[in-house]
Amino acid sequence: MIMEQADIFVEALNLTMFGMGFVFLFLTLLVFVTKLMSAIIRKLQARAINKYDSTTTLEQEIDEETKFVIEQAIKLHRGA
Repeated sequence: MIMEQADIFVEALNLTMFGMGFVFLFLTLLVFVTKLMSAIIRKLQARAINKYDSTTTLEQEIDEETKFVIEQAIKLHRGA
């Protein structure tokens, strides 16, 4: 009877350690995969920013009529 309880206790401890080890490994893998994805996204984003010509501004891209319409829409929205 005592031997059975000791065996059950050892099995429970064994199962607990394997379960906690699996969760630890999974979470560690998840952290590294997330860091890798973040690095890839940063690299792609930097490439996309470099492709965009930084000398053009928003005001240079918008013509006068579009600028006027946007200003009127903002005034209308604010109730002025």
